[in-house]
Amino acid sequence: MSGYRLPTGGRVDRAKSVSFSFDGQSYTGLAGDNLASALVANGVTLFGRSFKYHRPRGILGMGSEEPNALVTVDRGPGRTTPNLRAPSVPLHSGLVASSQNRFPSLKFDLGAVNDKLGAFFPAGFYNKTFMWPRSAWEKLYEPAIRQMAGLGDSPTSRDPDHYASTYAHCEVLVVGAGPAGIEAALAAAQSGDRVILVDEQEEIGGGALADPAQWAWLTDARAQLLALSNVQLLERTTAIAHLHQNFVVAVQRLTDHVAPAQAQGARDKLWRIRAARVVLAQGAIERPLVFDGNDVPGVMLASAGRSLALRFGVAPGHAVAVMATHDSGWHDALALAKAGVHIVAIIDVRDDVSSDLLDAAGAAGIAVHLNHAVIGVGGRHAVKSVTIAASGSSAARTLSCDCLLMAGGWTPTVHLWSHAKGSLRWDANLAAYLPDSIDDNVIAVGGGAGAWNYGSGVAVSNLPSPKPVHQQKAFVDFQNDVKARDIRLAVQEGFRSIEHIKRYTTNGMATDQGKTSNINGLQIASEVLSKPVTAVGLTTFRPPYTPQTFGALMGHHKDALFQPLRRTVIDNWAVANGAVFENVAQWRRARYFPQGSETMDQAVARECLAVRERVGMFDASTLGKIEVVGPDAAEFLNRMYTNPWKSLEPGRCRYGLLLREDGFIVDDGVSARLAPDRFHLTTTTGGAARVLGMMEDYLQTEWSDLDVWLTSTTEQYAVIAVQGPLARAVIAPLVAGIDLSHEAFPHMAVREGTICGVPTRLFRVSFTGELGFEVNVAAEHGLAVWQAIHEAGQAHGIVPYGTETMHVLRAEKGYIIVGQDTDGTLTPDDAGLGWAVGKKKPDFVGKRSLARPDIVGAGRKQLVGLLTKDPQVVLEEGAQIVADPAQPVPMTMLGHVTSSYHSATLGRSIALAMLVDGRAKLGETIYVPMPGGTIAAEVTGMVFLDPKGSRLDA
Repeated sequence: MSGYRLPTGGRVDRAKSVSFSFDGQSYTGLAGDNLASALVANGVTLFGRSFKYHRPRGILGMGSEEPNALVTVDRGPGRTTPNLRAPSVPLHSGLVASSQNRFPSLKFDLGAVNDKLGAFFPAGFYNKTFMWPRSAWEKLYEPAIRQMAGLGDSPTSRDPDHYASTYAHCEVLVVGAGPAGIEAALAAAQSGDRVILVDEQEEIGGGALADPAQWAWLTDARAQLLALSNVQLLERTTAIAHLHQNFVVAVQRLTDHVAPAQAQGARDKLWRIRAARVVLAQGAIERPLVFDGNDVPGVMLASAGRSLALRFGVAPGHAVAVMATHDSGWHDALALAKAGVHIVAIIDVRDDVSSDLLDAAGAAGIAVHLNHAVIGVGGRHAVKSVTIAASGSSAARTLSCDCLLMAGGWTPTVHLWSHAKGSLRWDANLAAYLPDSIDDNVIAVGGGAGAWNYGSGVAVSNLPSPKPVHQQKAFVDFQNDVKARDIRLAVQEGFRSIEHIKRYTTNGMATDQGKTSNINGLQIASEVLSKPVTAVGLTTFRPPYTPQTFGALMGHHKDALFQPLRRTVIDNWAVANGAVFENVAQWRRARYFPQGSETMDQAVARECLAVRERVGMFDASTLGKIEVVGPDAAEFLNRMYTNPWKSLEPGRCRYGLLLREDGFIVDDGVSARLAPDRFHLTTTTGGAARVLGMMEDYLQTEWSDLDVWLTSTTEQYAVIAVQGPLARAVIAPLVAGIDLSHEAFPHMAVREGTICGVPTRLFRVSFTGELGFEVNVAAEHGLAVWQAIHEAGQAHGIVPYGTETMHVLRAEKGYIIVGQDTDGTLTPDDAGLGWAVGKKKPDFVGKRSLARPDIVGAGRKQLVGLLTKDPQVVLEEGAQIVADPAQPVPMTMLGHVTSSYHSATLGRSIALAMLVDGRAKLGETIYVPMPGGTIAAEVTGMVFLDPKGSRLDA
């Protein structure tokens, strides 16, 4: 044996050496190694420092259950990934990895002082210690704790990689490609089903990878799978969540296993898989044992030692002791001995073990100590020895060794089963929770169902020791530094449910999700409470099963695709004419059109005056549009909106107000009835998808008897608003087939005809308070019609205007914008829109809530207008309002400013605000405290210009 590398054995390629570095030191491994096996092969036992106490830690397991060996991998600028589990990092040439949570070095960590002061840091100490002074928590305590704790550092530079995502469907999804999973996949595929088989490891095989006797079968099974056209095999793919109706989310690692220079394409792929049936074959995780010193580097699970030796050809130590409470530890010890690893002794708490195991151990020359337990481990950065004693005895003896393997039994991996709301049952013989019942078409097989051939054993919460538990450093949760005494302390503090104990101690929280700690924590709590495990409860397993990068979860949604920017067909014209843009929902919209050196305020003032005095044009294409068609269309809208719709005549428009079930405003818009069975609805720019989804939900679940079809037409139409006293004169030469006179085409009407020779739905509506028309044409004609209107308007002084001007114009008239002047808690009456509620309607969405006592009672916030005492002072939107600016802090807030502008037409500032009992305060003075001083304002009505609406009929 060279170092810890065995002379033969394993699935690594001994002809291909691979160079890599860890903490700046160069090492060499073999092709097929992972970072953990390669480091152990080089004699490295110290992998990291623990979360809270900064204790030295080595590997515990050789799979995704590993809680200790968390490393950072640097693949170049922008490609630094923290908190990767060393056994899950495939080795490739040039790999650069480093340890975490230490300063200045891994071997000498100043944070280890916490270990010396551990008695002062019991479970829950944060909640008791850092209480005074209160202001020190945010400024001192929390920053200091975060600096000392934590794990890896978050990346600080931009991620240059891209990520893929896809959807897949199959009859059978098998999660886990150990022997049970492979057999399930083959059986399903041979019956003709489409099968997807996913496994998180670099190659399929599961536990068979550490069993040379199964390698021939594994090679043949893999060949069979690859030969079947109805099987999709996804290696290096972790199923991270199992959601309702067999919707499984998985992440496939595509390039992290190769050197950065060789990586091609996406780094990760997110799979969204819908399966008719799901087979969970995730296997089981070996359970650690709880005893003093069980976290010293070199103490690991027996299954990890077996994997190192038989899969990777690496001895876990030169002299290995095995502490077992289960037969599987004996089988592993015998397998390691056969592979050439020196087994010093097998220690077992049981006094009765199978004679076959005893005979095999004797034949292998392995010393056996029955009815004994490890009571201490010598060494700090590595195991030097173990101390054992007979149960109930204080007489101890020391065994010299450099590795200790633990075999405490097995815990089925039920995380995905639990994600899907499957119930669990306690099996006292296995001392484990097993899958029980589930609503979806899911089954668990193999080790994940408790079906294993590992032998038998006993469950022990703590190994017996003459030392009291409160004096032991016996860890239950290795990742979160939770000791057995912390669990006991939580019970002593009065916590009885394991969910509460979990949160008090952090046992089984965060990325570990209880993989190695859950059952031991349950058993300790059960013992202290003198209750059965089932009475203590069970923690909730939450996705993801293992941590994933944000990039993998986001998929294509990064950079320009993070939120794709939607542009109207008039966008290029606006760019060419100097528009300044803003993003509204997902749309890019022209905010204003400056001329020369104009500021925004100057440009907006000019545009506002042009609309009020002459005419302006505005790109309103982003408004949401929904076509509602069918014999029951009017009945459907009558139920959705607050006001009556069945009485609306074809050719007429109506303002519609949409509520949630709680009676609060969710959207609004002007819509038209084109025919008895057809409506053209408009929504707010940001509300189009939300409103369509809400309507579809009611149509499909509440009123499925109605014959109605909903179609999104937002991008079908370009919409050009022509507003101002001269609007009719501008469009008249371009329109055919429509009488534009006031008598034939009144306000809130719609007509169909042509404009510039193309079909149009022409609305006579206004969001400015001026004579107005909204021209709806097919999007492919939008730019041509816009240009024609702009050219025709030159003789009338037409001006294009943007969203900022639109805001000022509508605020002058007291028109609200849902989402700006509402906050999700306003009713129609609060917003001054009580007139839009049909008093005689038997029902509509939200009607019952409008009668709730808290909705009709006093003290509600209502929309009002504000006029500052100094007419040139413009209030800040969002500013808080008080009645008495001299009151002590914290002041009683009466509301806030929702919209505020300077009106060029009125020559002063105006504002809208939500104010408690606002309408009862008309004429009163309120105050807006600001850093530069307090601003006084008078409460007024919401309409600042043309209260009678005479300008609409110009």
